[in-house]
Amino acid sequence: MARLALLQMTSGIDPLGNGSTMAQAAKEAKAGGAAMLFTPEMCGLIDRDRARAAPHIVAEAENPVLAQMREVAAREGLWIALGSLAVRHESDERAANRCFIIDDKGEIAARYDKIHMFDVDLANGESWRESRAYCPGEQVVTVETPLGRLGLAICYDLRFPALFEALGRAACDLISIPAAFTVPTGAAHWHIMQRARAIEASAYVVSAAQVGQHQDGRATYGHSLVVDPWGEVLLDMGGEQEGLAFADISPARLAEVRAQVPSLANRRVLTTSPAS
Repeated sequence: MARLALLQMTSGIDPLGNGSTMAQAAKEAKAGGAAMLFTPEMCGLIDRDRARAAPHIVAEAENPVLAQMREVAAREGLWIALGSLAVRHESDERAANRCFIIDDKGEIAARYDKIHMFDVDLANGESWRESRAYCPGEQVVTVETPLGRLGLAICYDLRFPALFEALGRAACDLISIPAAFTVPTGAAHWHIMQRARAIEASAYVVSAAQVGQHQDGRATYGHSLVVDPWGEVLLDMGGEQEGLAFADISPARLAEVRAQVPSLANRRVLTTSPAS
């Protein structure tokens, strides 16, 4: 068995304040026996006012939250899956929505840029155009961690099965899906899609989420989850408040499920032919 910790947050417009919340969570995660802490998407800053947010979107080397969490990881001897930060992109005028996996020495073990951009108009009047501000990533990313092989996704990526098929083919033991899901879409689809992704990838799914009413006026759904490869929900942190919670995952459970439903081993590559 291995223990992990999830931080459910209501990130605000002050990066240093958000960083302090995560640093305290890391200390508590280590004390609680976790090998790794998972934080939500945009854990360093949530601010839809782009002019106000702009001074905080800097290169990796200049990002104070990333530097703080690397220091915390080394001090606590804890791996941290930093759900995502908005950082200046190396080759595009837009930013990157980037996940960082930090090892227990404070080194960056992996980076993942969110591939799918949330460009939608919701029935409740909310309108989002993530691609205006963020450059989409192009690479599927996995990394070896104390919990096993970890596959990386972010929020809206959840809706695209091809990514999870690729992570399944990579034999991931668990997949991280940090999120800042809207309330309407979360209520409709969050739980069922999380369970489906765990089942189809035969992997644990670990999804730290933003929750509640944020300083910039948006509301997020919460319900940080851990789902086992059979699709059973092991942890649901609810949709009301911030906090830290723990879950235990088991390599034996992975082996058991993969033996009962060997979908990864039985998968075939399909091609489409024109109708005759």
